Amino acid sequence: MLAYKDKDLIKVVSGLRRSGESTLLELYREQILKSGISKTQIQFYNFELPENFVGKSWDNIYFDIKEKLQADKPNYIFLDEVQNIPLFEKLVDGLFASKNVDVYITGSNAFLLSGELATLLSGRYIEISILPFSFNEYLTARNIDTSNAYLNYEGLFFDYVNETSLPKGVELRESGYDKIYEYLEAIYTTIVEKDIIQRFQINDKRAFKNLVKFMASNVGNALSPNNISNMLKQDGQSIHRATIEKYLGYLVASFVFYKVNRFDLKGRKQLATQEKYYLVDMGLLNVFMGKERMADRGHILENIVFLELLRRGNKIWTGTGRNSEVDFVCKTNTGSIAYYQVAWSMHNESTVAREFGALEKIKDNYPKYLLTTEGFPESRNGIQHVNVFKWLLE
Repeated sequence: MLAYKDKDLIKVVSGLRRSGESTLLELYREQILKSGISKTQIQFYNFELPENFVGKSWDNIYFDIKEKLQADKPNYIFLDEVQNIPLFEKLVDGLFASKNVDVYITGSNAFLLSGELATLLSGRYIEISILPFSFNEYLTARNIDTSNAYLNYEGLFFDYVNETSLPKGVELRESGYDKIYEYLEAIYTTIVEKDIIQRFQINDKRAFKNLVKFMASNVGNALSPNNISNMLKQDGQSIHRATIEKYLGYLVASFVFYKVNRFDLKGRKQLATQEKYYLVDMGLLNVFMGKERMADRGHILENIVFLELLRRGNKIWTGTGRNSEVDFVCKTNTGSIAYYQVAWSMHNESTVAREFGALEKIKDNYPKYLLTTEGFPESRNGIQHVNVFKWLLE
């Protein structure tokens, strides 16, 4: 976020509810104070607190803020959970147009930010997406010394994916798993019931929830609205493909799932069908799936690697060749390319041939990585075979 300080852009921090947007704003405010900026130049408003917005219109708040601005000095305005203000975009737009004002906002309801706000503030804002804890951050939050070479990484990884990566949920682990589950259930209810079902007036709640459950059980699988509709029909549930497409848009915009497009490795172009979807937090599987929680370790690991690649600033596709598939084709913000294949273990020769073979078929000189849980991975033909736990802790 520091890279955008004093730039003529509205800074929008977005992400799944409770993934740490407000904490990020607080930490940034502290950094600004440490840099020598006076407290009088900073205004911070949490619009989850009723006293900050009940009975006030956007213009009341706007003029309250304007009155406190320091003349001829830079002013930093933080608006947390701004979507709670009716016509909040007028407030944001007015402050942005004011002289010497640097505006930072968060809002859990993604539609207000990536949809409507984009229309109102086209070209005038930068979106800073935030994800829950990485594996490294999760271990740090648990005060685990990652320099210890004898750590049981596999056991800790299963804690990470079976509990939650959401910051508040990690805090609750001392109180027992029941508390984590209640917390995740509350987040799910808020996102599904309030942010999506109520806002978009979805009448068939059962169909929507069945779709969520289906998506959770198919992370990492190539899907399309058509084949989702057909598979649900086989299970006795009828949802039209156009409705599924709409529902998927809501889930992606709410940061519950992330969509990854396919990339034709031979034709070097993006394909428009058979996307993959990954879940923002694996702990949510317990809420979505209950006792039927997916047990496929390979897809769970693939999901975690996807989130880590996203965290590291990559643009990501899944690669498709004539007779093979590469899990991830990545482009960094400097434009360089890298390929990643993910497997839990190389337990037999056919797995070794498949995982290495998919990368060996790509005839270019960009880096190629095979990430597995093997303790002593062996590279071959220029493909770097890396222990995934060590890679996650880089």
